[in-house]
Amino acid sequence: QVQLVESGGGLVQPGGSLRLSCAASGFTFRQSAMSWYRQAPGKERRMVASIGAVDRTHYTDSVEGRFTISRDNAKNTVILQMNNLKPEDTAVYYCYAEGLGFWGQGTQVTVST
Repeated sequence: QVQLVESGGGLVQPGGSLRLSCAASGFTFRQSAMSWYRQAPGKERRMVASIGAVDRTHYTDSVEGRFTISRDNAKNTVILQMNNLKPEDTAVYYCYAEGLGFWGQGTQVTVST
């Protein structure tokens, strides 16, 4: 069955970095566009970054230049490198398999002093 397992969340101070990882299984990963979404308390879930099957990337404006999405098709993994984190980046981050419409369970990212 399809599985997406996120890891790498945690508590970090403003200006710090975190690396989120999403391990995928149960589908042909290399053919699937993948995305990271986030949902802050009381807000809608919104797309943060996406990467296509041919590595074309897209970022929401608020993370452009700070976050980098990448994929390793040999390991069926999609990575979100987050630098210069800000308190407004605090949210639960979800991995999403485009086309399949499948979500991971989410990982909490908290940016605070």
